[in-house]
Amino acid sequence: MKWAEGMSVPTIEQNGEPEILWWVGCAPATDARAQKTAQAFAKILNAAGVNYAVLGKNEACTGDSARRAGREDIFFGLASQNVEILNEVAPKRIVTTCPHCLHTIKNEYPAFGGNYQVIHHTQLINELVGAGKISMNLDGDNMQVTFHDPCYLGRANDIYEAPREVLLKLDAELVEMKRCKTKGLCCGAGGAQMFKEAEHGNKEINVERTEDALETRSQVIATGCPFCNTMMTDGVKNFNKENDVKVMDIAEMIAQAADL
Repeated sequence: MKWAEGMSVPTIEQNGEPEILWWVGCAPATDARAQKTAQAFAKILNAAGVNYAVLGKNEACTGDSARRAGREDIFFGLASQNVEILNEVAPKRIVTTCPHCLHTIKNEYPAFGGNYQVIHHTQLINELVGAGKISMNLDGDNMQVTFHDPCYLGRANDIYEAPREVLLKLDAELVEMKRCKTKGLCCGAGGAQMFKEAEHGNKEINVERTEDALETRSQVIATGCPFCNTMMTDGVKNFNKENDVKVMDIAEMIAQAADL
């Protein structure tokens, strides 16, 4: 919970019957860059008056990376532990700030007795903005934005429109990459690849994906995943474009537009 210091983020002990249980995720809780996404999303939830809570110290890793890396034993332990806690809390809806958490809790935990309604934070943000619960100061500069589809949000869970609808509500000009939606290219981090180098002689996947993004000549590369954010940021740095192109999570863009 150190990421939330100085902010009002209720834990399940403080709010035992939330409408939304926010599964923060390992990266948004512990990674310095991803923490900014978590902080932006918390500001959005608070500004919109959402009745929510987080598990805090009771939240463990979902086990996504362990399972992708072939460590089914580690995944089994984490999944069993998390399902036990979640079933005790009995959340009405779970929102995640990471597509990997979304996929694991929504699609893989049912095999462990955990059946939940799980949505991505861009879906909830789209709901809140659409309901007029977030007012934004749009300066009308018509900035060009391209959206990188996270694999576990798009192809794995067929969520393509919500993040784009949010960006259009920013009055942004959405410029699609040549490979997008069902044909989108991975950032290179999924499947526990985040923690290893590319095979000898191969171009780093995040560099190739960043080339796609830079071809759109957009000022902002929008993301909806902490892993994608890291990989695209590194890709932009590889081309020495960090002064020209920003990599931002959609939650950060909305919080900025709403002066939160």
